[in-house]
Amino acid sequence: MRRKIEQAVSSVSTLVLGKDSQIRMALTCLFSQGHLLIEDLPGMGKTTLAHGLAQVLGLSFQRVQFTSDMLPADIIGVSIFDQQASAFRFHPGPVFTQLLLADEINRTTPKTQSALLEAMEERQVTLDGETHLLPEPFFVIATQNPITQFGTFPLPESQLDRFLMRIELGYPAPEAERQLLSEGRYRRQQSPLPVCIDLDDLNEIREACRRVRVSDSLIDYLQRLVQYSREAPQFAYGVSPRGSLALLQCARTWAYMQGREYVVPEDVQTLLEPVIGHRLRAAEQVGGHGSEALIRQMLEQVDVVG
Repeated sequence: MRRKIEQAVSSVSTLVLGKDSQIRMALTCLFSQGHLLIEDLPGMGKTTLAHGLAQVLGLSFQRVQFTSDMLPADIIGVSIFDQQASAFRFHPGPVFTQLLLADEINRTTPKTQSALLEAMEERQVTLDGETHLLPEPFFVIATQNPITQFGTFPLPESQLDRFLMRIELGYPAPEAERQLLSEGRYRRQQSPLPVCIDLDDLNEIREACRRVRVSDSLIDYLQRLVQYSREAPQFAYGVSPRGSLALLQCARTWAYMQGREYVVPEDVQTLLEPVIGHRLRAAEQVGGHGSEALIRQMLEQVDVVG
């Protein structure tokens, strides 16, 4: 199964050059049954990464381009009156897919952003008193531009907390960008990536991740990190219980992907920024969410051995 994971990483790497670490983070989020937020400048490969993951996992895929005039019905669907049947018939929206790319989610209004809340948390949509279940698996990859850019609506804390992880792609390395420039338009003519992990494999990986062992000393270390965020005056608020559970869940998955059946402190440290960063805010920070400085402070001030 780990060989199939490596095949998936290698395949997506042919599309998103030089970003193996970010691809592994995205797979960690999926295997942990969470949703992924990618924050970066336009044109950095966020959409390409989502397309590649859908292909190697064999998942149905829909892309929604969020704009300021979008309505919730544009995402979840709408009930239309059928004159022949004399009844309303539900027409599902693009959210009814296995992998949904919510592109530039922070360019739409909070009302439309909140339309994804129930879908992401409950894996269902309720409209006109009727509940419609979403496909399984259901995985949301949302992209957002930096809040300093014009025309953005910052995601509220309740929406951010629905994302298990947040990552950034960053600029490509010079070698990767040179390859990208050399291949040019021919990259767009590449055939779809082969399916490396089917649904049975995905379920088996998720079950194996849940069985990864966590020692009492590791849980003690995780609790010290969380408690520090709640007590240090530099933090506006600390990590919630949902955040600590997310960190442990992702650490299990990361350990499995590294070929281990147990979690070590380095797993927690590696995932602290992508899992916890968007759940934190500095006390003096007026706008924005999270801070690399806060994460570094947690790692420096909290001892691995209590």
